[in-house]
Amino acid sequence: MDPPAAKRSRGGPSGPEERDARAGAARGRGRPEALLDLSAKRVAESWAFEQVEERLSRVPEPVQKRIVFWSFPRSEREICMYSSLGYQPLEGEHDARVPFTRGLHLLQSGAVDRVLQVGFHLSGNVREPGGPGEPERLYHISISFDRCKITSVSCGCDNRDLFYCAHVVALSLYRIRHARQVELRLPISETLSQMNRDQLQKFVQYLISAHHTEVLPTAQRLADEILLLGSEINLVHGAPDPTAGAGIEDANCWHLDEEQIQEQVREMLRMQDSNGARMLILMTEQFLQDPRLALWRQQGAGMTDKCRQLWDELGALWVCVVLSPHCKPEERAGWLQLLCKWDKLEVCPLEEGNYAFDGPSLQPTVAPSSGPSPESAPGGGSWPYPPPEPAHRAALGPCPPGPEVEAAGSRHTVFSRALQAGELHWNDAHLQRILASDTYGPSLKGNVGGDKLTFDSQGRPLWLGEPFPTACARVDTLRAHGYPRQALRLAGAMVNTLRLQRRHQLESYKQQKKELLQKGSTCITNTEGWVGHPLDPIGCLCRALLEACRLEEETLSLYPDEGSEKRKVAYQHVPVPGSPGESYFAMALEVALLGLGQQRALPEGLYAQDKVVRNEEQLLALLEEVELDERLVQVLRKQAGLLLEGGPFSGFGEVLFRESVPMHTCARYLFTALLPHDPDLAYRLALRAMRLPVLESTFPAGEPHPNPLESIMSNRFPRWFILGHLETRQCELASAMLMAAKGDPKWLHAVLGSVQQNIHSPALLFKLAQDACKTAAPASVPPDTTLLGIALELGLQVMRMTLNTMTWRRREMVRWLVTCATEIGPQALMNIMQNWYSLFTPVEAATIVAVTGTTHATLLRLQLDGPQREELWACTRTLALQCAMKDPQNCALPALTLCEKNQAAFEAAYQIVLDAAAGGLGHAHLFTVARYMEHRGLPLRAYKLATLALAQLSIAFNQDSHPAVNDVLWACSLSHSLGRHELSAIVPLIIRSVHCAPMLSDILRRWTLSAPGLGPLGARRAAKPLGADRAPLCQLLEAAVAAYITTSHSRLTHISPRHYGDFIEFLGKARETFLLAPDGHLQFSQFLENLKQTYKGKKKLMLLVRERFG
Repeated sequence: MDPPAAKRSRGGPSGPEERDARAGAARGRGRPEALLDLSAKRVAESWAFEQVEERLSRVPEPVQKRIVFWSFPRSEREICMYSSLGYQPLEGEHDARVPFTRGLHLLQSGAVDRVLQVGFHLSGNVREPGGPGEPERLYHISISFDRCKITSVSCGCDNRDLFYCAHVVALSLYRIRHARQVELRLPISETLSQMNRDQLQKFVQYLISAHHTEVLPTAQRLADEILLLGSEINLVHGAPDPTAGAGIEDANCWHLDEEQIQEQVREMLRMQDSNGARMLILMTEQFLQDPRLALWRQQGAGMTDKCRQLWDELGALWVCVVLSPHCKPEERAGWLQLLCKWDKLEVCPLEEGNYAFDGPSLQPTVAPSSGPSPESAPGGGSWPYPPPEPAHRAALGPCPPGPEVEAAGSRHTVFSRALQAGELHWNDAHLQRILASDTYGPSLKGNVGGDKLTFDSQGRPLWLGEPFPTACARVDTLRAHGYPRQALRLAGAMVNTLRLQRRHQLESYKQQKKELLQKGSTCITNTEGWVGHPLDPIGCLCRALLEACRLEEETLSLYPDEGSEKRKVAYQHVPVPGSPGESYFAMALEVALLGLGQQRALPEGLYAQDKVVRNEEQLLALLEEVELDERLVQVLRKQAGLLLEGGPFSGFGEVLFRESVPMHTCARYLFTALLPHDPDLAYRLALRAMRLPVLESTFPAGEPHPNPLESIMSNRFPRWFILGHLETRQCELASAMLMAAKGDPKWLHAVLGSVQQNIHSPALLFKLAQDACKTAAPASVPPDTTLLGIALELGLQVMRMTLNTMTWRRREMVRWLVTCATEIGPQALMNIMQNWYSLFTPVEAATIVAVTGTTHATLLRLQLDGPQREELWACTRTLALQCAMKDPQNCALPALTLCEKNQAAFEAAYQIVLDAAAGGLGHAHLFTVARYMEHRGLPLRAYKLATLALAQLSIAFNQDSHPAVNDVLWACSLSHSLGRHELSAIVPLIIRSVHCAPMLSDILRRWTLSAPGLGPLGARRAAKPLGADRAPLCQLLEAAVAAYITTSHSRLTHISPRHYGDFIEFLGKARETFLLAPDGHLQFSQFLENLKQTYKGKKKLMLLVRERFG
């Protein structure tokens, strides 16, 4: 491409018209643009690559490359817009600060290198000169694109601005201006598909070796998931390819870092900048114009997770804006008007889940005593209170909903909570005093009853009368608008209120405990969960409390980015004014545990459930970064005890609602944290949390669900979309307890009982058993026999659960069980052999258990003496005989093999085969055992079984390719080798079972080539071969001739001219057989005459017969 014009040397980008004009001029000087490129351009602009692949079964490689080539943006104006948002410098002013200009200078200075395009992914390096005395900096940039739009960017400079950085600009401009210099490869999945297994393994191992510090944990996790049948990764067809372009349903819009925009809005609100609300309005209107909203609504499909998270954050931001404590009434009215308009749009996203909008208050609403408003907030900064409202609006809590909210009452959109927030106020006297002072307490004068309703028994303020999430939204709003001290005071009052509520709940539970325990179940007491709630109330309180304790100057991130380098945040204990011995740090831990341990119903909808899991994991990730000192350990122990005693209000209580959210993930954190300080409490808490109520009420303890090797799917529990994830977390909790209890038989057996009662997925139980076995028997260390026994017991349970569900994993499970039993000792191995019928199928027991249990390696591992080895062999033979009796068809041969060294057992196995033959054992299995007998040097027994097999066989005249042909020929050869007596006995069986003329003539010819072998009594070999015209072969000859005659008539009935040649060849073979008889020539001539008379209408065929045979 041509270099930029002089006009653009100052940073102005070239537009599409200008660039297309230059391209057209270039084409005018040379050849016209290829039709492939013209077509690829149009496709690249408007079609997702997935759509191309759906329309064409195979896209040729040259076509793929041209589509990929033209899919990158072609206009520099678009790069300029998204890197500078249309920034225009003043006339004559140099715009060197603008990322586009800086990127252009980097490009022109040759700072871009190692540019590679793999599919729809562009990468490269940009070298930027350092400042005086600083080294040159190297940045790695990655850009994904689709349909001529950049859809995501990543740069090593870790840019935290709203716009593209200069390095992204430089790489993008390089691709636009020097497109044909960029190395272009097809999507990586295309390359991988050309590799064989060895090449793929080498590729993966080299990749891990090159980046082992970064990708090894991820690689191991993915390998574990792939090997685990029923895992989420195995339920999805194929695998993601970040270089393969976008899907049809994927967003096709220019990348804009919505997270950074949201942070910018919050920063503006914190600085009380009115532009924050204006930017939020622009964002909301822009996102409401997303065409996918209408498409998703028409199709009834859910949003992508990224879009849903964006709308959740927008809703929360609007709550902060509308609930602003310092906005003017006219401003709030304007925002509410906009929100009401957006709320009524058909495409407005709904809030997913079953969260209540008018949920129960922490305590009944009360009207506190009124009093004068303080003029300023202690601690600096005036506290802007709105003017007092009329007396009838002075009650604490949300005011009666206005017409806007009532109109939206039929459906709850992401803006419904913001509309509700518009009805809240800040002029309550009690609220004002809480926010204004750290030492606010009950008055010495006035209405004592009123004070009792607004303070706890220790004189600390309470905040009652509105739903907990709404009250927490106030805390978040205060922080967002730059009032951190006021937010902290209200958060403290909220914690006091939560403690009072918990005290009342415990008292209520004690009164009803006996009745509830007898009933064994409860209805849900919390209509909406606090973890995963759209307003994130637990997170709001934790942020406010931890912010006061943070030592670092950086902004606290409650949910650290998993992709970035994690750095522990240092906290300190900050005393709570008016509460001796308390700290905000301990309060934060208490609030987090209270929210995580709340018994709550699982919300409806896939995203809402996924959000519960994600929010829970984020909160726990925060707690895991906190280093527990003695003070926090005491808080942890106290809260754990309260959770166990919480009854129906706690997820760890003794009675649970059937569809309450399980506590496995929270319990695992508590178990790990408490174990060094209070093991008894740690185990009691974790064992209580092992329950999964939705399964316990459906399947009795120890019974598998319908598809045992998979997690229970959504067709049986349509609301529990995340059940597979929850079962995995349950297994991880059990594994943590088993590993920790190594060496402690008391807790090991307690954990085993809980696992057997609560885990219903055999695949997860098997993984748990494997992990326990590895932990129990490490290399070069004496094994933990108790833990090995636990592993074996879990394996036995898996065997029982999956006995009637055959799957490829059963073979692996059976082999592992034998190995585990071997580690324990010979008695364990013999026990599973003796009880095989409840654990294995006969085939598994005879071919895997018995064989593996007696291999040379197993015997060496067991280190048995002579009597012990014989005892094990006797047990194995008994097992084999039992399996053969149960399933002779599949187990007879393995039983004979295992019993070879014991004459009595071998005779018993042989008798089982004979009895089974009378009972209908198939000829194929009888022939197999007969060949085995011949191989062992027992020809007479082989002959006996062969005759039994022939008695069940029937080969029709046209079945010359019957699967038993080789077996019949082998049986004839065996009888011939034994002698004339055996041959004579088998001839009638052959005649009765085989009706195929070529096969009969083949047998006859084989028997006439040599004399029969020794007979059963050792008689001498006959002097000469048997004649076909003499007994016992004359009967076989007659049968063969008759078969040829019958088959000929049968074939002629429906013969077509194209088969005339085959029939003539058939007659030639028939003549050879006829001629074996003394009067064979005469018989064949009569046979031909009969054919000519009977089928004289087939003139052409009869002419061919005359030409060949006369």
